[in-house]
Amino acid sequence: MRDDEIRRTLTDANPWWRAAAQGGDPVAWTTAHRLLHDRARYDLGYRTQVLDDIATQPVTDELVLLTGPRRVGKSVALLDLAAALCARDDVDPRQVIHLPCDGFAARDLRRALTLGRDLTRVIDHDMFTARVWLLDEVSMIAGWASILKAARDGTGFGDDTVIVTGSRWHRGDDIEGNLLAGRAGRSPARRVRHLLPLNFRDFITVTRPELARPDTAHPSQLQSATVAAMLDELRFDLDAYDLAWQDYLTCGGFPRAVAERTNAGDVSIAYIRDLAAWLHRDIDPDSAPESLPLLLEQVATQMASPLSVRATAEELSSSRRETTIGLNRLVATFAAIWCPQHDNNGAPVTGAQTKIYLTDPLLAWLPSRIRAGLAEPEMTVLAEAAIGVALARAIDDLDEGRWLAGDTIGYVRTGSGNEVDLGPVRIPTPAATALSIPIEGKWVDVGWRAEAQVLERKFQCGVLATKSILDLDHPSWAIPAPLVALLLN
Repeated sequence: MRDDEIRRTLTDANPWWRAAAQGGDPVAWTTAHRLLHDRARYDLGYRTQVLDDIATQPVTDELVLLTGPRRVGKSVALLDLAAALCARDDVDPRQVIHLPCDGFAARDLRRALTLGRDLTRVIDHDMFTARVWLLDEVSMIAGWASILKAARDGTGFGDDTVIVTGSRWHRGDDIEGNLLAGRAGRSPARRVRHLLPLNFRDFITVTRPELARPDTAHPSQLQSATVAAMLDELRFDLDAYDLAWQDYLTCGGFPRAVAERTNAGDVSIAYIRDLAAWLHRDIDPDSAPESLPLLLEQVATQMASPLSVRATAEELSSSRRETTIGLNRLVATFAAIWCPQHDNNGAPVTGAQTKIYLTDPLLAWLPSRIRAGLAEPEMTVLAEAAIGVALARAIDDLDEGRWLAGDTIGYVRTGSGNEVDLGPVRIPTPAATALSIPIEGKWVDVGWRAEAQVLERKFQCGVLATKSILDLDHPSWAIPAPLVALLLN
């Protein structure tokens, strides 16, 4: 890409520069921006708070990595941050440099860092002024972490606030070594953040605000007296939570999908195809279009059990290597999360088969929506996966970096050959380290005590995520799955 092309990209992506130069309104651009205009068409009022601290704090040398799947709103979150910064009296709008990196090569990124500073040099006057860089979808550039490392070490970029977003993350990028080890600034704020589809709490906040939302609980305290008291307050409304949960398992948490389900009664096929196009591009763009729904169907139908890569490859008429690559790319693009086998103390069991959960219920519905004859997902399986993802999110919130490291949830084998869906995991507490309460996903209305025996024989305690049963009078508790989700996130 030539310098003039990069300059044009920067100028077009930062309309507030021109407003500042002409003495105009530095946030007037928000009324005409395409992405913000598109959001307005599907707006239920949801706004992520993932970057709110940066919108209000002084400009420092902080570096933040914002991850999450495509179509979840990372680009919009950056624009909201830009608008908040431009509206501040203590920030010159030309300090804010927004750079969409999709389609960039490594040399383009290097040059853009130089040109962005040069185009805004008017604010430096007689001394250096720190910038706020908003680098969108930079993770698609090969070697991006090394490029930013060199810039942090050798230029004024090291004194700037840098927000980096990406929808595809690989361990081979050595993000920790290149960027987080001594180059993330002096702020104690969280450096790796996730913007994922709406969790159940966010979902009912915008779709059923009349439903009470109990406080969250530490995963090691799910059977505490405090939790019991909160749950007893909600007994009268269990049916309403059950209906909301079924709605959530049908449309998931992508903001536009939630809006379409709420306003039109279902998620549009147009948006379903948008999601399919994203996944096909990031997972295997060279394969036939039907390969994606076939892979997702295999994952969606097997989420409740350890997945056999060999059997899955045979079902897909694919090689084991190709199937493994596809599954790993699902995880790398935040469409899925691994749930490996753990021992009783939360340590991974080497060589054991792994479960895999799709991170949003809508992805499990995608195959049957875009290709006739493919199976619809079972609600019981969707409920288990949603609780697994909720626990993974809770663990990563408590212990930064564990989602990207694949070190959150795990299932446990019992001596009789049964499985506990989500075994105990070691997580930090304010005082020390504790084990999370084991959770078994059993979306049932009756007969839960028979299922509870597996938990009680193995761990002497635990939570069964049921359909609508609330029973706290035994060593293991029956708690409706939507309330478990609310306690976790």
